[in-house]
Formats: sequence, C-alpha cells, structure tokens
Amino acid sequence: MNEPKKQAKPAGPHEAIDVSDFVYAATGSRVRRLTMPDGTHWFPAVDVCKELGHSNSRQALADHVPEEHRECLETVSGAYGLNIPAGRGWRRDMNLIDLQGLIILVNACTKAACAPFKQWVAEVIETVQREGSYTLEEAEVQPTEPGAPIAYAMPEQVADAIVRLEAHNLQLDEQLANGQRESIELQREMLATQKATLAVQQAMVHAMERIADRLDALVLERRTPQDSHTSLPTTESVLADWRRRLSVTEDVWTVAVVIAPVLVEKGELREPLESIAARTGLTVHRVNECLRLLRKHACIHSRGGTAERAPVYVLNQPSEL
Repeated sequence: MNEPKKQAKPAGPHEAIDVSDFVYAATGSRVRRLTMPDGTHWFPAVDVCKELGHSNSRQALADHVPEEHRECLETVSGAYGLNIPAGRGWRRDMNLIDLQGLIILVNACTKAACAPFKQWVAEVIETVQREGSYTLEEAEVQPTEPGAPIAYAMPEQVADAIVRLEAHNLQLDEQLANGQRESIELQREMLATQKATLAVQQAMVHAMERIADRLDALVLERRTPQDSHTSLPTTESVLADWRRRLSVTEDVWTVAVVIAPVLVEKGELREPLESIAARTGLTVHRVNECLRLLRKHACIHSRGGTAERAPVYVLNQPSEL
C-alpha cells in the first residue's frame, strides 16, 4: 500500500536558486536567456547544444526534447506581445527550449561535466518520491531587509560543479591570455626582422648606386684626356650642347635650366634633390630621373655625395662650345 504523498510547498514569488547559476551548473556556460513576463525562461537551443557537445542542434532536439518544451523565438515572443530582441544573433526562426527542456537535454548528455548536475536531479526525484517534496536548506546568513526573500543554500552537487567549472574557465582564460601575449611578441619579432631586412635592402641599393656612379666617372675619365684644352663653358653653351646630345623633354629642360648655371659658376652641383624639386615644381622622383638621363648622355657625371647624403654632380666638357 502506497503511503500518502506529502503536500509540496508552494513556490514563492522568488526563485530559490538563481537561474543563471542553475544553467551554469548544468551546461558549464552562461548561455543566453529570455525571461518572459510570467517568469518562464527560454534558452537558445544552439547555445545549450554547443556547450553539451551536440554538433547538430536540430537533431539533438528531435532526439531528446519533447515538442511541448521547444518553440521558435517568433512564437514565444509573439505570445507575450514582445518584439524580437535586437543584436546578439537573435533570429525569428531560432529554436528555443524552456527550463524543463534544458534539464531533459542535459540528462541526455554523456559529458562528465554534467554528472554532478544529473546526480542532483536524481536526488531531487528520489526525495520527492520518498518524502513528497524537496526543500532547499536555508542559508546560514539571511537578508535583513524588510520583505526580502529567504536565502537558500546551493545544493552541494551544484555548488561543486560551479566551483570546478569556474576554476576550469579561469585556467582557460589564463591560457588564452598567455597565447595572446606570445602571439603579440611573435608579431613584434617578425616586424623587427622585416625592418632589419628592409634596412639591408636599402643599404644594398645605395651601395649599387655608388658603384654605378663610380663606374660612370671611370668611363668618363678614360674618354676625356686629362690634358685636353677646352675653352671655358658658359651656361648658354652648356645648354646648347645638351640639346645636341639628347632629345630634351620639358621636364629635363626645366631641370637643366636650374642646374646649368650652378655647374658653370661653381664647377659642381651639391644640392639635395628636394631643393631642386622645390625650385622646378617637379617631384623628387622625376628630378632624379631627369638627372639620370643627363648623366646617361654624358652631360654630367657623379662625384659621390656629401656628408648630408646629397648627390654631387660635375659638368662634362662639351664637345663643342
């Protein structure tokens, strides 16, 4: 003969266990939650299934959760006249499960992390079958505010699960932080290596340019006898000779008009490319190209550079002045 069941205590206006801690103990994660005006809770099935190791949330729901404990977001929100939440990936067709559906899905999970929660659920069922109700123990310290709800102690299995999960998550956070620090340090090392490689390449380019300038000077010395007698050049004669030597474009002529007087009066040009560019209105790159063209046609030749790394050019003796 079955003993009469004890009358279960009616639920109070406040939850005995915070639902966030409850879900965290069950799934190991703070999954998203929608709380309806009547106090019912709904959870995105994809969040719960992800934490429980189900790769296919639709299949997991079909296999384990009855239809009365699952619904789409649009239906749940529409039943209370609410709008679809904005942001965080909420969609109208998103599958939700209620609290009972979550417990059913957790009980079907084979992950070891779910074992303490399932053990507590079994204890609750056994206690209700044996005593007719299940009551949480009141916490040692109660709130002192007037009308405040009674505080209850977290079930031992749930509390232990939360402690272990928090410790595990802290360890994962620390590992992630260490990985990020190592990644940042590696990126810094790679950047330093790239800068060093670029510096070497630039040095090689400058060295090749100096070698080319020196070879040009040697070729010019062999072509022009040192004891040849020539009349003193003038700016006009130099420009006229340059016109005969090459097809002068507008840019080249602009540069020539600026540097010819300096070469005639001072015997050499020690002016930075930026200065010539400012005087001609051309870019530094274009000025450099014009000087290379004049050097190529033996109008001028290089004598190295100054301490400030400005190029030094001297005038070639024109063939006819």
